[in-house]
Amino acid sequence: MAMKSSTRLRQQLKSGTTIIAPGVYDGISARLALEAGFDTLYMSGAATTASMLGQPDLAIATHNDFVQNATMIAGLSPETPLICDADTGFGGPVMVARTVTAYARAGVAGLHIEDQVQSKRCGHLLGKQIAPVSEFIARIRVAAAARDKIPDCDIVLIARTDAAQGFGMDEALKRLRLAIEAGADVAFLEGVRSREELAQTIKELAPTPVYPIFSMTFRVPWLIYGAQVLLNVVHGGSTPDFTVEDAKELGVAISTIHGIRAALQSLKTTGSDVESVKDMGPKQFFHVMGLDEATKLDRAAGGEAFSDF
Repeated sequence: MAMKSSTRLRQQLKSGTTIIAPGVYDGISARLALEAGFDTLYMSGAATTASMLGQPDLAIATHNDFVQNATMIAGLSPETPLICDADTGFGGPVMVARTVTAYARAGVAGLHIEDQVQSKRCGHLLGKQIAPVSEFIARIRVAAAARDKIPDCDIVLIARTDAAQGFGMDEALKRLRLAIEAGADVAFLEGVRSREELAQTIKELAPTPVYPIFSMTFRVPWLIYGAQVLLNVVHGGSTPDFTVEDAKELGVAISTIHGIRAALQSLKTTGSDVESVKDMGPKQFFHVMGLDEATKLDRAAGGEAFSDF
């Protein structure tokens, strides 16, 4: 029996090595990440909102939008762990439990739930409003309970706090400690402003993993998971541009990646996509999208429709 992706993610986290998880948001970006050889993927909420709806990250995308996207991406390579943004859980306790259950059924390996109010915004924007700590901990507690009700479910539960921006590091770390006590496996401090703050988070929350994510749509996002804490690194956001080597040195263990914008800008300014496309013709593109697997299935069924392209 094949190992579940959530179990695989837990093994990766226990290994102590840095997990590099490129940020993905649709079928093409996920296929490209898999072709490149990444063994863990990350579905950003901001990128999902932008890709599916063409909208900013302002609590516009719904539970159904997120689950639909996660189901599609997880299904492309069920053995590859996919970590997903779950915003606030999309409502009260019943909706949080429903989100955990839906993600688990979709084959998602891990998810993070945050402490902003329901009308949330991207963690790297100003003006965030934070829910009372009791409400945040209730979200984590019900998420853990929902996971425990699913037979043989070990989906990784990540608690994210955005409190550092408005309330300081002490409040943010307090919230993460309480979330860990409530059942979270990983702590995610959003909006880290310095290397020192990251080091402090890892030290004070050890042995809980810390998780950086560099997740900006059409930019190069990365996600890093380590010492049992999670951190979000977005180019141009409030967090410095930590590199994977920085993460390894600090003891962090996951990282994410994107890059379409430069190719589009090149096409606009030069009038040609030859340089960015290189040797990626239609057939090569479809090979990346799973053409070989489709051909094998057709041949196994005795078909010959895909025998010649």
